[in-house]
Amino acid sequence: MKKIFLYTLVGSLCFSACKKDDEVVGYQEPADIATQDSYDDQSIKKFMDENYLDVQGNIKPFSATDTADDKEKKLSALPYETLPSGTIYIMREGAQPTTSPQTIKTDDVIKIMGRGYSYLAAQTDGKVAFASQAVFFNTIDGYAIPSIDPMYYYVKKKVMDDATLADAKKAKYYQIPGFREALQKFSAFNNLPSETPYNLQGVIIVPSRAAFARNPHYPYLTMSYRNRSFVFNFQIYGRSDRPADQAQTPEQQQ
Repeated sequence: MKKIFLYTLVGSLCFSACKKDDEVVGYQEPADIATQDSYDDQSIKKFMDENYLDVQGNIKPFSATDTADDKEKKLSALPYETLPSGTIYIMREGAQPTTSPQTIKTDDVIKIMGRGYSYLAAQTDGKVAFASQAVFFNTIDGYAIPSIDPMYYYVKKKVMDDATLADAKKAKYYQIPGFREALQKFSAFNNLPSETPYNLQGVIIVPSRAAFARNPHYPYLTMSYRNRSFVFNFQIYGRSDRPADQAQTPEQQQ
């Protein structure tokens, strides 16, 4: 029994060591933030060159062996806008609301369908690209239902009032500025039923400097998002005015 326990312990330690090695392979945090910013921008360009949108607006990688996607336009060939923060957004043609489009405001309650992933932009063997993909949200695969009022868009006053950490009493601890900024360029649909089949409106790509950068932040999914960029592929099913008692104070917005 002692030998079994010993072997199990050694195996666990080896697995932990290997896992730790895997987590750091290909990425060393640059001392200069400007270098990380450059890695982000280079990785975003590469990502946009290597992916396209399918008939439902899903981001798909080009296949090296299947010719079926040869006529698809890469993301970088679609009309897109780059905001001063470095955030990029793509409005998918033919997928925007035409009946009663709703303006999205900075403090709205939003109803979002889609996927979001975070990435580390890293240099490996002299090449810069996104690595370490991690799910941030996914309301399409599995139990397909939109997410309502996510904190990364707007965090309620009470959440910050109840926080014990000083950093957690500020909206920037929870919210992703680049996503918020770009989403307001889109219009929401007029409260589509949750079971409505999705037709994704577009893409928002947020470099780490327009996300959490190297600042303290809320540990969504128990992860660190230090230096991580985000890619959102989404549709806004609806928006509504926020109740007054949920509104952030000016101090919380600083």
